[in-house]
Amino acid sequence: MKKLVFFVFISIILFFTLPPQGVSQENTETDYQIIPDDAIRLRILANSDNNDDQQLKRLVRDQVNAEISEWVQDITDIEEARRLIEARIPEIEKIIAKTIEAEGRDNSFQVEYGKNVTFPTKLYGDFLYPAGEYEAVLITLGEGKGANWWCVLFPPLCFLDFSNGTSVAEAAEVEEKEIVEEEDDAEVKFFLFDWLGWS
Repeated sequence: MKKLVFFVFISIILFFTLPPQGVSQENTETDYQIIPDDAIRLRILANSDNNDDQQLKRLVRDQVNAEISEWVQDITDIEEARRLIEARIPEIEKIIAKTIEAEGRDNSFQVEYGKNVTFPTKLYGDFLYPAGEYEAVLITLGEGKGANWWCVLFPPLCFLDFSNGTSVAEAAEVEEKEIVEEEDDAEVKFFLFDWLGWS
């Protein structure tokens, strides 16, 4: 009876640890999602990574993004979008000031619009966005040392969630961890097979 229980136990372990046979490997290469050359981004830098500063960043994001999305939703020409956004920077500043005040905060902030806003390389799911300088509205809250959020204002792509991405370095760490876990699983399987005389 003990042998039967042990065999069932080992079978269950093997069932959950062995990969299914005949399943093709998924393509693990990173894809590049193309953002048009003529695009205007929105990037918001939080004061810091503490919860209050990140929450304020999200509130500013929601207010500013909702307003600008309405402004550009019917625009198809990049030059028209540029003129409109540049002319309305004071309105963006008012939205931010009102949002900060409503939260009872006194954060300083800065709004810039230009073609040389620096973006780091980011990996979002399977999509890699290379580092570089891009045309963007940059909102810096306080010291701007916290995690950022960004999207593409024109053409309107802010419905895409770019905020859940990881840096390329973080993605490499996750991949390395997965490889180590796979090696650990392989060692357990080898030990069990050797112990059971199946090698």
